[in-house]
Amino acid sequence: MASTLAELILLGLLVDWAFRKLRLPGLVGMLLLGVLAGPFVFDIIAPEMLESSADLRLIALIVILLRAGFELSRDTLNRVGRMALLLSCIPAVLEGLAVTALGPVLLGLTYLQSAILGAVLSAVSPAVVVPLMIRFMERRMGADKGIPTLILAASSIDDVFVIVIYSVLIGFYTGQNVNLVWKLAGIPVSIVTGILVGLAVGVLFVNLFGRFNPRATKRVLLILGVSILLVRVEPVLENTVPFAALLAVMAIGFMILEKREHMAHEISAKLGKIWVFAEIILFTMVGAQVNVHVVWQAGLAGAALIFLALIARSVGTYLCLLGSDLNLKERAFVVISYLPKATVQAAIGGAPLAAMHAAGMDTGPGETILAVAVLSIVLTAPLGAWAISVTGDRVLQVGSPDRHDARDAIRESEADYDVLK
Repeated sequence: MASTLAELILLGLLVDWAFRKLRLPGLVGMLLLGVLAGPFVFDIIAPEMLESSADLRLIALIVILLRAGFELSRDTLNRVGRMALLLSCIPAVLEGLAVTALGPVLLGLTYLQSAILGAVLSAVSPAVVVPLMIRFMERRMGADKGIPTLILAASSIDDVFVIVIYSVLIGFYTGQNVNLVWKLAGIPVSIVTGILVGLAVGVLFVNLFGRFNPRATKRVLLILGVSILLVRVEPVLENTVPFAALLAVMAIGFMILEKREHMAHEISAKLGKIWVFAEIILFTMVGAQVNVHVVWQAGLAGAALIFLALIARSVGTYLCLLGSDLNLKERAFVVISYLPKATVQAAIGGAPLAAMHAAGMDTGPGETILAVAVLSIVLTAPLGAWAISVTGDRVLQVGSPDRHDARDAIRESEADYDVLK
């Protein structure tokens, strides 16, 4: 595993450099590297690393969500809150309905099977979207209108909404006893409890760091450790208190930023260094999940379904932006930013197949769902990342300086600060 990790790091850095030279997002190259290195092409990734893939991807995702939290300002969230709530559900609902309607025609699935596929497909990928939005925020692009913040907040809640809907549908299909009212009520409850827990943990960290003043590196490790534990607690509490752990992770950074801005920027800078490594692991491991043989099975019908569903999603995204102060080009950028699939599809794409097999049901529909889910990653993750980068650079305006620009001075003097401590 150690040698595989070394190979992925070296190749990941090389691919990232090469793609940036071509004016393409480095993460696109890392995704393609993962596909080629994965077990379905050249199979150079050690089996034990593939077995740990889910945990590695989760830790990397936590790192980038923590960074996202440290970039969220209360003023900007207040401006975009209404739109973020609309974007967290309406585009996913329209995409899911489109897949439900088209699945029987294009793929021969039943309406319920198509609805399950719609739930799998309709989640936007935080792994692709969040790093790109953070880069725009660091350059203050779109900052005056809070566009990157809007997409960050909405995409995080979108995943919570979609996964709950998926769990309801697969429960119905496999004959499980599903309390529909409890599940649907759990969506807002999980969002609220996740945010409240994250804010409380953030306050605890602020007081703890203020009293004991640990080094910045130790602060990062403490926050990262607690964040991982919060994510692990989520499934334990699932049937007792719905809890959106990834929102809690972002809320920790938000609260520290509110209470101790200097400390928040310092921690964010440390997380930025960790992200150099975590980014390679996240995207190569996501790419390694792509079974090119399964993609081939999805065929043109699967591609057509994905394309038509994305049109429905784009309409929903645009409707959510009506009445906002965004111009036409900025709205188009939000629409594009809401297209990539990867994280959720890689995580639950094979879950329906496993559930059907466990229930002793025909697994054919599960294989179709998996094939289309994998195809959605191949078609939308690289192209979506490239389109977001290109349109963002052309469309988003550099915002006026504000108090958060102090982070630049902090990052420049970070080494000296650590020595003094």
